Amino acid sequence: MRTAGARLRTHLRRREWGLLAAAMLTLVIWLSAPGILDRMNFPIQDAGLRLLARPAHPDIVLVAIDNPSLQAVGRWPWRRALHAELLARISEQSPRAVGLDVIFQEPDADYPGDDVLLAQALRAAGRVVLPVVLHPQAQGGHFELPLQRYVRSASYLGHVAVNVDADGLTRSLYLLNGPAEAPWPHLSWALRCAEGADLPACRLPSASPGVIDSAEWTKDALRIIPFAAGAQPFPTYSYVDVLKGQVPTDAFRDKYVLVGATATGLGDLFAVPVSPLGRRVPGVEMLGHVLNGELQGIRIQPAPAAWNTLLCVMPVAAALLAVLLLGPSAALLTTAGLFVTTILISLFSPLVTGWQPAPAAALIGLLLAYPLWSWRRLSAAAQFLRLEMQSLRTDGLQTAGSPGPGVRMGVVEASGDFLDRRINAVDLATQQLRELHEFVSDSLHQLPSPIFVCDAFGTITLANAAALRYAATLTRAHPLGQNIGNLLHTLRHVDTGEPLLPASHARWVQPPPQQEGRDDQGRTLLTMCKAFTTSEAGTSSGWLITLVDLTDLHLAIQQRDQALHFISHDIRSPNASILTMLEMQREYPDLISHDELLTRIERYARSSLGMAESFVSLASAQAQTYRFESLDLAALVAEAVDDAWAAAQERRVQIALALEVDCALCQGDRSLIGRALANVLGNAIKFSPEAASVVCTLSDRAPYWSVAVRDSGPGIPLALQGRLFQPFQRLHNDSHPSIGGIGLGLALAHTVVQRHGGRIDLWSEVDRGTEFRLLFPQPSSPPSAQHRDK
Repeated sequence: MRTAGARLRTHLRRREWGLLAAAMLTLVIWLSAPGILDRMNFPIQDAGLRLLARPAHPDIVLVAIDNPSLQAVGRWPWRRALHAELLARISEQSPRAVGLDVIFQEPDADYPGDDVLLAQALRAAGRVVLPVVLHPQAQGGHFELPLQRYVRSASYLGHVAVNVDADGLTRSLYLLNGPAEAPWPHLSWALRCAEGADLPACRLPSASPGVIDSAEWTKDALRIIPFAAGAQPFPTYSYVDVLKGQVPTDAFRDKYVLVGATATGLGDLFAVPVSPLGRRVPGVEMLGHVLNGELQGIRIQPAPAAWNTLLCVMPVAAALLAVLLLGPSAALLTTAGLFVTTILISLFSPLVTGWQPAPAAALIGLLLAYPLWSWRRLSAAAQFLRLEMQSLRTDGLQTAGSPGPGVRMGVVEASGDFLDRRINAVDLATQQLRELHEFVSDSLHQLPSPIFVCDAFGTITLANAAALRYAATLTRAHPLGQNIGNLLHTLRHVDTGEPLLPASHARWVQPPPQQEGRDDQGRTLLTMCKAFTTSEAGTSSGWLITLVDLTDLHLAIQQRDQALHFISHDIRSPNASILTMLEMQREYPDLISHDELLTRIERYARSSLGMAESFVSLASAQAQTYRFESLDLAALVAEAVDDAWAAAQERRVQIALALEVDCALCQGDRSLIGRALANVLGNAIKFSPEAASVVCTLSDRAPYWSVAVRDSGPGIPLALQGRLFQPFQRLHNDSHPSIGGIGLGLALAHTVVQRHGGRIDLWSEVDRGTEFRLLFPQPSSPPSAQHRDK
């Protein structure tokens, strides 16, 4: 059944999606423009270049002007006769072409004849290419050419300029760069021209001035450099070794020979994305990488703007459709799959298509699409649920139940996305809740006892607030729809131990109207079962089950019995002894002396008074409101030890105080903490043998202050330790009947520490002594309200 609210929400959802899609696609189109997200695109593009890297072409050889050559020949610049000799040595092996990446801008003033020798060597070699370089003091359209004598002698000229990106790395170059009327090819193309390849850019050098200035400048044929694999991808021979003839006789035969500087401080060094360990690549090796790509037919260029925009828009549009049509999990997986697919396409596109895309805009769109749409849907759901819950509170209905008699039934429409169907289900359930008749009323929810309404098979269809709170202590799952026997499976009969309610899903038979049971948390509950209207066949259409917590009542009865026993026996016994002694004194006045009589009467009276005070103190510690104030626990412990000194001396026990901190500030009731410390110290003194020691230690055990009292007494058996802090428990009656006490001192100490938000830890071994550790919270963790005001 589709409500008017559901139709309105569907319309609003589609409108919000349309606005979000338009905004997201517009953002992606703008971000996909060149130059906007270059720094985000570089890591992915560099990864693609590393995947594309192949072993170097075997026909490329480098001759390096390296550090050993500088050591052998001398510092740079060298005589040009050496370069002429080098070309002669290389030409003897008939190379395909030679690229001499050395700048010859000015005549050799010291050895003018060397210029003639080098020009003759260039003409003799026949396939030598010289570099055209960008003027270091200029920008744009200014190129430097070699000396005209060398230009006329060289086979071809080629530029060696590369592009340095915003992050300082070199990834691309223009194969044509120079004046618009006749741009220079890159040196790698010039080598192919010198070899005899038929390329459109090949042209013969002509006499030109040393520096070309042109108002119109062109840069064409942008290429991504396909770097060869390996740290030293190209065979390299030292310049001096070539001069000495210390290279293989076929080292340069049918090879492209590139001569350039690699020595430290000599020549250009470029940072590249594929260099291992950040090694900078010399300019002559960069020429080798570009030539390697040409020889292997690897031609990579940036993807056309339209193609790149389409690549970015398509996955984002698909993700937007996924969040509209699929459920949350499926939409998330689809978006993640599109994210990974976009990266893979970007990595392998250069290998397959020769285009290098810039996918950062698409990745940003994919990262934003799902969270933004989820935020809008969750906002809509939260707004709807808030309004519905407000309406429910207004109607006085705070729990959900199955439809009762007279309630219109409906089926949630399957259209819309996952969250939309959930909202429609809540909308429909809300309408059904408003049509429930009188048995769902405020009085049911205000009852303090848990009440469950079940159908004939024991399935919970309604629960009041107290029942929900009780169910939350048993399981995290909501009780509605569960079997009442499964939910209350820990509630067992106090006598037989059998479950009180059947866990079967079969129709119930009449259970006992009242049963008393105990759950695994020690609570005693009275279970009352009342059947709804019964059919002619004697079966019930449902059950009303009420749980009455009798735990406090049983505890009060137990405490009453203990108090009565205490009053009738423990307190009565010393008073009866006093009366007996007085009667004996009247009958036999000479039996004991007057002073001894008074001493005994005083001892019995003090015993009775002490028991009464202990009883009253325990009752006060359990019931009264504590007066919390800031106090120094170290000073309070010292006072308690001083007060216990007399009792320790009477029993010939040594008492020692160890304060590991000078000040231990905390919040507490001074008198009750002092009484608790006195009880623990007195207990330790009582059970310590003569000449033994009792040690009281105050230490910092964040977030608690720890007061440890250790004695050398008989210890407490493990089986009895669980009863140690219960009132009126005298665990030493059998082992040490001579030691007095009524079993209230430790109970008071336990109550006081708990009411302060702390706890008491116990260590004890038989015949090795006992240690009580009273842990009081430090000011950073003050006691909660329930400890303060309970």
